[in-house]
Amino acid sequence: QVQLVESGGGLVQAGGSLRLSCEASGLTFSSYDMGWFRQAPGKEREFVSAISWSGGSTYYADSVKGRFTISRVNAKNTVYLQMNSLKPEDTAVYYCAAQRRPGKQRVGDEYDYWGQGTQVTVSS
Repeated sequence: QVQLVESGGGLVQAGGSLRLSCEASGLTFSSYDMGWFRQAPGKEREFVSAISWSGGSTYYADSVKGRFTISRVNAKNTVYLQMNSLKPEDTAVYYCAAQRRPGKQRVGDEYDYWGQGTQVTVSS
């Protein structure tokens, strides 16, 4: 049974930082590209960032480029999202996802497994 468990969300003031973690189990983690998506109330889910199975390639939405950093430690079956200079518009539930066949990293429907999400709230 595949499980992706996110942690690290919370309430932070604008300009602050958070680090999200997503620990995977039940799959060969090093064979999967990993992604982070978010969904704000009343809005559609949107791509945030992704990283290839080796960590050699990373991808970012324009809205977070230069502020967020994705990384992974395959030995720990964990992917991270370091979020700096947070803005109120970053407020959302953040989800991690796993993609077995690398390709369209920015497309949520291309991912095979999803976590339950972690809430990030940025106050102004």
